[in-house]
Amino acid sequence: MSDDHTHVQDFFTARAAGWDDKFPDDGPAYTAAVSEMGLDAGDRVLDAGCGTGRALPPLRAAVGSSGTVIGADLTPAMLETASQAGRGRAGTLLLADVTALPLRTETLDAVFAAGLIAHLPEPGENLLELARVVRPGGTLALFHPIGRAALAARQGRQLTPDDLRAEANLGPLLARSGWRMTSYVDEPGYFLTLAVRES
Repeated sequence: MSDDHTHVQDFFTARAAGWDDKFPDDGPAYTAAVSEMGLDAGDRVLDAGCGTGRALPPLRAAVGSSGTVIGADLTPAMLETASQAGRGRAGTLLLADVTALPLRTETLDAVFAAGLIAHLPEPGENLLELARVVRPGGTLALFHPIGRAALAARQGRQLTPDDLRAEANLGPLLARSGWRMTSYVDEPGYFLTLAVRES
């Protein structure tokens, strides 16, 4: 396990138990983001870096009982919190590194990723791995329940031109990683980029 992975695990392990209490009002934003993905009943979807599993119930509602929902996360404590919250009933919880997924190529219809991109050690390569497991024409949703400026203010930093989630940076990064950006929304209370897996 790399130092990047250890840092991520340490960061989230220390915060897992109180994570949902810290962000109690995010649920509607998750539901809205999932609704924008255009999922159909029976679809197979991965919540990459699922954390405490807040996206799993709306993902299950979108794909129905015939669909497949997987929540993958690197941090056991986050998955334990998801399980304790009952979110494991909405999907399968999988302890896995999203940079090297134990999933077959082109087996999914979509990937949902909340707050993930900032924690990827090699974003280009790691987005390519997400593309690997999604069928051509499938969907990627990069989401955050607050926009870039609000997040920067929360973290006590300034937005800079090299911000990874800026549209001018994210579009080309996605294109190099097998995705085509189809929409980009960055508002104070909502960040959502949708992309389609190229063939």
